Parts: sequence; C-alpha cells; structure tokens
Amino acid sequence: MGQEEIRRHNVGTLLRHVHLSGSLSRAALAERMRLNRSTIMALTAELTAAGLVREERPTETGRAGRPSLVVRPDSSRVYVLAFDVAVDRLVAARVALGGIMLDRREAVRPRAGADLDCVVKVLAQFGQQLHQAAPPGSVCVGVGASYCGMIRPGDGMVRFGPDMGWVDQAFGTELGRRLDLGLPVPVGNEAHLGALAEQQRGAGLGLRNLIYLHGDVGVGGGIIVGGKLLDGDSGYGCELGHMVVNPYNGRPCGCGSRGCLEAEVGERALLDAARRPAEWFGRDAVRAVVDDADRGDPVAQGALRHVGDWLGIGVANLCNLFNPGMVIFGGMLREMYPGAAAQVRARIATNALPVARERVRLRISALGDDATLVGASELGFSELLADPLGVLARTAR
Repeated sequence: MGQEEIRRHNVGTLLRHVHLSGSLSRAALAERMRLNRSTIMALTAELTAAGLVREERPTETGRAGRPSLVVRPDSSRVYVLAFDVAVDRLVAARVALGGIMLDRREAVRPRAGADLDCVVKVLAQFGQQLHQAAPPGSVCVGVGASYCGMIRPGDGMVRFGPDMGWVDQAFGTELGRRLDLGLPVPVGNEAHLGALAEQQRGAGLGLRNLIYLHGDVGVGGGIIVGGKLLDGDSGYGCELGHMVVNPYNGRPCGCGSRGCLEAEVGERALLDAARRPAEWFGRDAVRAVVDDADRGDPVAQGALRHVGDWLGIGVANLCNLFNPGMVIFGGMLREMYPGAAAQVRARIATNALPVARERVRLRISALGDDATLVGASELGFSELLADPLGVLARTAR
C-alpha cells in the first residue's frame, strides 16, 4: 500500500470513528488507530478544512495538564438520504454525519401487491423535498435504502419480497433514476441493516456476535459473526423467518412452505391466536393485542404466550448454531417480546445447549422503529467513510 493509499485509509478510518462515536479526543483517536498524535493532528486538520469535523476544547477533563482537543462530526456540511420500505409504511430521512436525523417524511404503504411504481414515486418525492429543504451549501454525498425482502448485492434488485409479491423488481435502479441526483442507490435487506445498526449504535454496541430478529408482517433476521454481517454465498443469507420450526402441522407461509418461524410468530399468527377478525391487521392491531394483554385480558395474554413458545424454539436453535452474545428483538417483536419473554426463556433453557445459552442476553431494539432506517443511512455514508476527501472532490465536480 502506497503512502497516498495509507493516508486515504487513515482519513476515512478517523472519520468513521468520529461518525459512530459522536466525539473523541485526539488522544483517544491516537490510541484507537495506533497512530502518533502528530499524525492524528494532521488528519483532523484535513477533515476540518473539508468541513467534516470540528475540534473543540473539552469542558471538563478531571486531569492536570493541557487537555486533548475533542473531535466531533460536523452535521452542517454533508448529509445522506435514507429510505426504508416496510410492508405497511414508507419512510425517508435526511441524515447528517454522526447519524443525526435532520428531517424526515413518512407515508402509509397500502398492502396492494407488487407496487414498485407507487413506492418509488412516493420515496422520490420525499427525497426531492428533503434535498431541496437542505441548507444552502450543504451537500448530499450518498443514498441508502432498506427493503423488506431479499436483495441482490450490487444493483438493488429485489429478488423476492413475499409479503407484497415483489419478484425481480429493479428498486434501486428505479429510485436512483427518479431521484435524479446522479447518485447510486445501494439497497439492503431490512433485518441485515437493522443488525448492523444495532451493533454500531444500538443495544448490541460493540458486540462481535449478535442476532437481530425483525418482526413486521413476517420475521427477518440479521446475524453478526466476528464483527461482520453473515450474508451467505449470494447475499441472501440469514432468512431466519423461513427457518422451519413446525413442519408437520404448521401454518402456511408466504414463501410457499409451512411452519416457518414467521408463519408461527408473525402478525397473522398473533392476531389469529388472539381471536381477532381476519380484516384486522397492521401495527395498530398488534399493539391492541399487546395493550389488552397488559390490561390482563386472558385471551391476549394466551396469544402472546403461544407465539412466544414458537419464538423461543427459533431462538434456541439460533443459540445452538451461532452462540450469540445477544439476541435483539426489533420491529413489532420489540413490542411483543415483553409479554412473551417467559416462554422464550423457558424454551432456551429447555432446548439450547447449556454452553451455548449461558452468556446470551435477550434485549429489545434500542433504535426502535428507526433501526432499519439507521442501517440504510449507513449504506449512504459508506463511500464517504471510505474516501472522504475523494468523495467531496467528486461531488464538487
């Protein structure tokens, strides 16, 4: 690696540390990056001149001597546009360095089948509004999108989205064309992005081995192994919702199989167990069951216990396979889990190997409904963090 490549790498690495941690002293950066302070000073000077970070004196140090300057991300210079496509909602946000959500738009997504044109139209309109509302002089340096389906790496093609009937839909390409910003639109699976977001900014901060389960209509999954996302040979790995847990008399699943984890613990399974009419669906219907259970309704409590038992079987299998340090429940599972926790823990105690379960922690998402949107924003920042000064130069041209 030549000197210029090393410098580019170090500039990007420093900006990534500040972007994810919010603020770090020069001394802390030197320790993290294993560089001397004069090199850190030179790198921060470049980033400060580019308007990407700012340096400030710390308010209190508690130590004698001259305090080390604190380096913070500058949220006024650059931003990305982040998009999240869930089964029942469309969200767009303008996100600054440091992960600060500056502005956002949200709309209901009707459950109307393959709706690529409608989804792209709404998101492109949101994106243009957010871009036009940005302060003068600020620069959009990237775009990222999350979709609730299986995404082909590289071009944002949705290969399969069973809940809405999407098969080989060119989502990333179409959204990029409609936005007309001259920027590519990388797309990631919602649960994969949620797992990365929780590891970088949420409940699993800094953990090297975790599993994220995202409940919407179905269940998606993301697995971090050794600090990296497990994506499979073609990028379609970690479809945890389609792990078969009840093969003989299981509920039919949207994928064509029966007894998949998402069929046994997803939205319809909970609502059927709670004896809710077929025309009831969506987040409000799920929340109503959770609220009724909290008020002591025995039918609602029984429904949460029922899906919790199947959820526990799935988590026990995952503990045996991956020995995670943490399992995080996101999406609607975040709201369902407290009422089902006893059953999940009982299944883990019964069905997971003692050495695989002894250290695992069960947590709800710290980022809430924004976990997948945060993950999408990190996709948008990926090129900037790899080559900050180069991206700014290309944007200026």
